[in-house]
Amino acid sequence: MQRLDDLDRRLLRILQEDAGLPVAELADRAGVSAGACWRRIEKMERAGVILGRAVEIDPRALGYEVRVFLRVVLDKSASNAFDAFLAAARALPEVVAIETLLGRVDVRMDVVARDLAHYQEIYRDRILALPHIAEIDALMLVSELKMSERLPV
Repeated sequence: MQRLDDLDRRLLRILQEDAGLPVAELADRAGVSAGACWRRIEKMERAGVILGRAVEIDPRALGYEVRVFLRVVLDKSASNAFDAFLAAARALPEVVAIETLLGRVDVRMDVVARDLAHYQEIYRDRILALPHIAEIDALMLVSELKMSERLPV
C-alpha cells in the first residue's frame, strides 16, 4: 500500500472531481506550485496509485437506454469453463463490465442495449450462446441513485 500524505490525498480528491484539469489549475486548487504538483502526480502514477485518466460517456447520449446486470453460474465440469466463458464474453461489445465473484454466482456482467427488443436480441443470440452457462439471472436497471468511482481519500 502506498503511503499518502495530506497533499497527495487533496490532489486525488481534486482529480476525482475533474481528471482533465491542467497541472497549473490543479496546483492552484491544491495550494502548491505547479512543479510540486507535477512531481506528486508522477510519483503516484509510478507507484500505481493513479492508473490513468478516463473520459466518462453517458450511454444514453449514444442511444443505449437499457442496462441489465446478469448473474451467471457456470457449469464447472469442464476444466476450462471459466477461461472459455470469459474469452467469449469479452468479445461481446454490449458487455461493458465483467466481474468474477466468490459465492453461488460465478460471474456478473453489465450489458447495454438500445431498447428492450435490442436486449432480447443480444440475450437470445449472443449471451445464451456463451459456453458453459448453467444458470443465468437478469436484473434490469430501473434507476441509478448513486454512481461514483470516487474513493474516500
